[in-house]
Amino acid sequence: MEAMERINRAAEMLRSESGEAEIGVILGSGLGGFVEALQDAKAVPYSDIPGFPVSTVPGHASCWWRGTLHGRKVIMMQGRFHLYEGWSMEDIVLPVRVMRKLGVETLIVTNAAGGIRTGFSAGDLMAISDVFSMTGQNPLTGPNLEELGTRFPDMSEPFDRHLREIAGAVAQDMGFTLQEGVYAQMPGPSFETPAEIRMLKILGADAVGMSTVPEVIAARHCGMRVLGITCITNLAAGISKEPLSHEDVSRAAAMVKDRFTGLLDRVIEKI
Repeated sequence: MEAMERINRAAEMLRSESGEAEIGVILGSGLGGFVEALQDAKAVPYSDIPGFPVSTVPGHASCWWRGTLHGRKVIMMQGRFHLYEGWSMEDIVLPVRVMRKLGVETLIVTNAAGGIRTGFSAGDLMAISDVFSMTGQNPLTGPNLEELGTRFPDMSEPFDRHLREIAGAVAQDMGFTLQEGVYAQMPGPSFETPAEIRMLKILGADAVGMSTVPEVIAARHCGMRVLGITCITNLAAGISKEPLSHEDVSRAAAMVKDRFTGLLDRVIEKI
């Protein structure tokens, strides 16, 4: 099946089942509970969507939600797809492209990540100002989908400055500082070695994870505005003296979920 046919089939099914939207949200590890904020919500399991992969990672519920929040039509992805699960780049960015076909103009991507910058603590929230990937793969490789965007999209500002300003002001009103920094993607699924963290720090990374960059590239290719928010769930290898585990990441994300979801809620209200 060709890429556009796959996108259109999924979009047609979701349009008939749950409708279109203005804002899309991708919920990272431990953050799926934010779907409870939606009103008049309709859930569609990924397994029911034509051509959709299914998340295999604990904490990713594999469900597409559409509802309203502060009068805005919102789609939320409860679970995303990763390279380390064996999915292709086309699989990983399929939901973003389907969102665009359903009318989404603003995408909020969230994730849980390890903190690299000196001074970060578990529980800090960071607006992503820029990204880079160490996977060596790009979701736009291959024939360009002209219906979605140009062959050579500009990536000089992957994250919308105005949306970051809104998020920073909301955080200040809530009584905390929203950090800002660069997110680096590693392929996973193994956590990074101390040597890799030293390398990433030299390259300018403030936080590291295993997702997000392909989704951002695909969203910008489609002309979406993007806001990225990272939850620093642990200090990265070589900085932390403790062994790393996915269970610890999920627990740390759950501990700050009220602050995180409160931030997302109020940002959506102000967009």
